Amino acid sequence: MKNLYPYSTKISFTIVLVFIFVSMRFQSLSQSNDSLIQLSGVVVSEDDLEALPYTTIFDKSIRRGVIADYYGYFSLVVTPGDTLLFSFYGHKTSSFIVPDTLKDNRYSIIHMMQKDTVNLPQVDVYPWPSREDFARAFVEMEPYDDALRRAQRELSGESLAFAAARLQVDAGLAQSYATNQRNTKLYTMGQLPMNNLFNPYSWAKFISDWKNGELKRQ
Repeated sequence: MKNLYPYSTKISFTIVLVFIFVSMRFQSLSQSNDSLIQLSGVVVSEDDLEALPYTTIFDKSIRRGVIADYYGYFSLVVTPGDTLLFSFYGHKTSSFIVPDTLKDNRYSIIHMMQKDTVNLPQVDVYPWPSREDFARAFVEMEPYDDALRRAQRELSGESLAFAAARLQVDAGLAQSYATNQRNTKLYTMGQLPMNNLFNPYSWAKFISDWKNGELKRQ
């Protein structure tokens, strides 16, 4: 009968190695899960504390990132010591390093970003392209044609009469005309309407105006 002791020893040794490897693997996974942090926050402007929507947050350490929502809120999983880069149009790119002294697996921040603006020197814009045009406009200008005189000219009697002649009948005149028409109907109610063709007074006035030359075309 063969001796099976060396073979069983090898099997036992292999099982022990597999057990040690699996234990170390689970331990490393447990340690890595303990080091993960759920980082949440809001990105705002440093000047007015307004939320910066759709800001890009990139984790430089693990090469992953997220985009904030309309209200500047973001959330991502990081590890202690990771470097986050915040990018938003019109603002300077800033960074944030996740602290390595955190004891909780959740952490919240309010990240402020500084505007990236360039202050240009003051520029005065004139209506004249050159000094010669300015000199010509200065000589030809009318110094007494100011706003007050233009208003007085527009409000003169001739200007107002010219404008009134082109206005349509307003509500007051229309109401007066309708009232006169209604009174005329009441005056001739129950009889034939008035006809100036048979009115002697109208004929006498017509003949008088004709003799006096008042019917001539102006």
